[in-house]
Amino acid sequence: MEKQHAAHGRSGPVGLSISRIEAFADGVFAIVITLLILDIRVPQVQGEPVGPQLLRELINMWPKYLAYAMSFIIVGVYWVGHHAQFRFIRHANRTLLWINILFLMCVAFVPFSAALIGEYRHEQIAVIIYGVNLIVVGACLYLHYWYATHKHRLVDADLPEQQIEASKRRILIAPMICLVAIGLSFVSTPLSIILYLVLPIPYILPGRIDIHWSRSHHAIGPVHPGSPEEHARPPQG
Repeated sequence: MEKQHAAHGRSGPVGLSISRIEAFADGVFAIVITLLILDIRVPQVQGEPVGPQLLRELINMWPKYLAYAMSFIIVGVYWVGHHAQFRFIRHANRTLLWINILFLMCVAFVPFSAALIGEYRHEQIAVIIYGVNLIVVGACLYLHYWYATHKHRLVDADLPEQQIEASKRRILIAPMICLVAIGLSFVSTPLSIILYLVLPIPYILPGRIDIHWSRSHHAIGPVHPGSPEEHARPPQG
């Protein structure tokens, strides 16, 4: 039975496929980043000359361009984070599935909050809703990692505890930035938006989880297809 699971994707002890979780998450993320662009509509102009009016309308849409680009990158950050966690998750259970569904449900709300802040960037409520949305997404991602790594529930027993704690702190950077941005919204909404813009920067550079994975990957060395080492090699995400 275990060999059958290995042939059809990584699975947990009760036959829950990790590959299916990743595929479902990838599909949701793809839809979410596609929906972001739908808020940018072709402007309608009346009368002549069309060119100058069209140019003016396109320039006036810059807040929507900004909200789109900012949200696209932030959603990308969460996709990378989710993908990175599955480099180390070796098993799945029903609880992990539902945490993933909760996480993806919050991610799917981003196109709405992005459209809101793109249309009403000067309104505090729009800035707060955007920040709260990102905080909840980050909290769900943290819950996902905490659940998988708590007492090495779903990860390898030799995954260093120091590495686990460092990754947890890294996940919390984004929610903390959003909390500060929400606080700043009582003073200046542009300052809040600037903080949202810099949110992805700490995640662009590789973290300790990436370094650990790279070292583990290279330590394994090349494996020839069909060899005994290939079957002994830990699954990769």
